[in-house]
This record gives sequence, C-alpha cells and structure tokens, in this order.
Amino acid sequence: MEVILLERVARLGQMGDVVRVKDGFARNFLLPRGKALRATDENRTRFETMKTDLQARSLAMKNDAAGVADKLNGKSFTVLRQASEAGQLFGSVSPRDLVRLITEAGFPINRNQIALNTPIKTIGQHAVPLALHPEIETAITVIVARNNDEAERIVRGEDVTQRREEPTEAEAAAAAAEAFFEPEAAESRRARESEEQPPANSADAGQT
Repeated sequence: MEVILLERVARLGQMGDVVRVKDGFARNFLLPRGKALRATDENRTRFETMKTDLQARSLAMKNDAAGVADKLNGKSFTVLRQASEAGQLFGSVSPRDLVRLITEAGFPINRNQIALNTPIKTIGQHAVPLALHPEIETAITVIVARNNDEAERIVRGEDVTQRREEPTEAEAAAAAAEAFFEPEAAESRRARESEEQPPANSADAGQT
C-alpha cells in the first residue's frame, strides 16, 4: 500500500513522502495513529491543504519533546522486585511498568516512546532509551533491586548477585535424607572418614 506520511517516521521517511509499506503495517499502525494517509489523488490534495498546520504541530511537539528530554536525560528510576539469589526476577519490568513510573514522577510519556525491545528480567542497572519524538531521543537509567539498600549498592557498583560456595541441591538433599532416615549411619560414616584422615604431619613423623 502507498501512503503519504503526515510526520517523520523513523526508517521510513519524512513528512510528505509517499512510501510503499505492507498493508498490515498501514492498517494497524500508520493510518489509525494519524501518521499517514492512503496515497489517493484526493488525499494528495488534502495533504497540501494540511501541510502548514502539520508542520506547525510537528514543531510544537518537537519543542515539547526536547524540553522533556532535557529533564529526563540521565535520570535514574528505581524499581523494586522479588528475585532469586542469582538476580533473576520472578517476573519482569515491562515498558508499561516504566510508563507508570515515569508519569508518576511528573513526565508525560506513553508506551510507544519506551524503546525497550524486551522486558528487563534481571537485578541491576539498565540503560533504557526513549524516543520522545521522531527527532528527539534520550535515555534513562533503571535500577532494579530487591530493596532500597540493594539499589544503593548497585549504584555504587557492587555485584549483589555473587553467591558463596554451597553444596549442590542434590548433595544437600542426600545429606538431609541420610540424617533424617539413618542418623546413626550418617554419624558412623562421618566418624569413619575422620579416622581415615591421616594426621597433618604424618609423612614427617618418622623422620629425625
């Protein structure tokens, strides 16, 4: 389908360009969101009458976006989530969550301006790009932590997902089962292993 762009669309064209796109993209995105018109003779004429107003509207939106970008650029937001010791979230932080967080902080933004390809699924510090206008981009930092203390540690650059050496789940389960069902056998095995362990200096004991 050929359409006339009513505003600049990234990787597609500038306002007034006539471009060919997939029918689904036009019907589901460009046309319903007022970003384009079907490229008919009637709409070509209509565009020429709308052009001045469209340019004025685009400039106003660009200026508004630039103002928001200046305030948001480099700003940090903290999100608290439950997670495993390894830092894997029990869930995720989605663009919808970020829209709520940013708007509650007083910055007007919508879901389409969050340029996040996949939801955040790990504890840590994440850079999230924002496309506030076809010509205005910025970025924020999102700190995902289990609590505020951990968030502060992440900001300081600490690795909060390091784990100490622990028995594997299989080893822990086997030891627990033995201690529960055969406590005497477990104690006997530990004593036997202790007796079999040679003294630290046994190799030197017979030397003078």
